[in-house]
Amino acid sequence: MSVILVFLVVVAGFAGWWLSHQRLTARPWLEQGMAGDFVGFDRSALPTAKIGLGVFLAVVGCLFSLFASAYFMRMGLSDWQPLPLPRLLWLNTGLLVLSSVALQCAVVAARRDQMDMVRLGLATAGLTALAFLVGQLMAWRQLTEDGYLLASNPANSFFYLITGMHGLHILGGLVGLGRTSIGAWNGARPERQRLSVELCAMYWHFLLFVWLAIFALLAGWAATFIDICQRLLT
Repeated sequence: MSVILVFLVVVAGFAGWWLSHQRLTARPWLEQGMAGDFVGFDRSALPTAKIGLGVFLAVVGCLFSLFASAYFMRMGLSDWQPLPLPRLLWLNTGLLVLSSVALQCAVVAARRDQMDMVRLGLATAGLTALAFLVGQLMAWRQLTEDGYLLASNPANSFFYLITGMHGLHILGGLVGLGRTSIGAWNGARPERQRLSVELCAMYWHFLLFVWLAIFALLAGWAATFIDICQRLLT
């Protein structure tokens, strides 16, 4: 239960930071000027697509928090034998960070109508994300060759389950990223293109955060952090 609470608190903090950048705290009734000067005053300051994606990410966050809670509960049993963390995961983490940074650069470029930089950012994000998935498959292959099979130990099963679930979300994100890239090359409307890039970046940043949490969990750092929190609370 404590694992779920900690994970959800971090997710809530991430959501709060994101919402603070979406003009939800603006007070238009205190602004100066005529009512006609406010473009779209009668519409929500937050696009519906962003709200929908935010709800979806909240559900995904709860799903991974349940996985993390089950991981902690299962690792306390006597048959738990943790598997070594492949060094390749460090490189994969760097690739995912680079992918997220590239998308953020694309967001900045889209807001400045610099379409060449948008295309470059999208292409870089897509290639590094694909490299991340290939790296994950290579890490799986390395572990299986070393004898750490899926059904040989509960720790192995959790490793393949959690990393595989995260990889599927990355794969789904690549579909959306591909559609956004097609729009960037086909000359989509600037407003629509900007929103699409921002949605991709939002999704990618969240998956990066989830992966960092998974990496800490598999490396054993999360267990140490939870123990420290429990000692502080008691």
